[in-house]
Amino acid sequence: LCSNNNPYASFGATLARDEEQNLWSTPHDVTHTEADDDRVLYNMIVVRNQLDKDSEEWQKLNYDIYTLRQTRKEVRSRWKHILEDLGFQKEADSLLSVTKLSIISDSQNMGKARDILLKLLEETNIFPTSWELSERYLFVVDRLIALDAADEFFKMASAVYPKRPGGDRADEGPRAPQS
Repeated sequence: LCSNNNPYASFGATLARDEEQNLWSTPHDVTHTEADDDRVLYNMIVVRNQLDKDSEEWQKLNYDIYTLRQTRKEVRSRWKHILEDLGFQKEADSLLSVTKLSIISDSQNMGKARDILLKLLEETNIFPTSWELSERYLFVVDRLIALDAADEFFKMASAVYPKRPGGDRADEGPRAPQS
């Protein structure tokens, strides 16, 4: 039943393989780039695929992979929400799009972008409590600096996703910004 000579053996697996190779959020996501967090996810997928599907280890890894992908989608959604509130309705997806070809617009902005990103991590709940900073958002903050919108983005993130006492996440969703 299983033959290595079958030219159609991989046909049905192509879609699944595309989904597995896309580590950022959803299949065929054009924003995919390989960063440290992508390699962690990729390694989890490789290990899971080597396990028996009926095993407890496979189920745990599958759940962890799903959870990580959902967390990434949630963070991206938060960023997109703020960008749209700042008036970037049509540009939000392109501002969040990071590929292997993405570059920092001005090397002098790198330090400022890193500082703003760390400030977002420490002073807002735009990222979940256990989030490890992704290089992807360094590119996004750099773009915001180039558009002179980074400070406004931080203010909006602080209003919509304020840091809760004790480091609790803002799980109830975005709040309306305070005027």
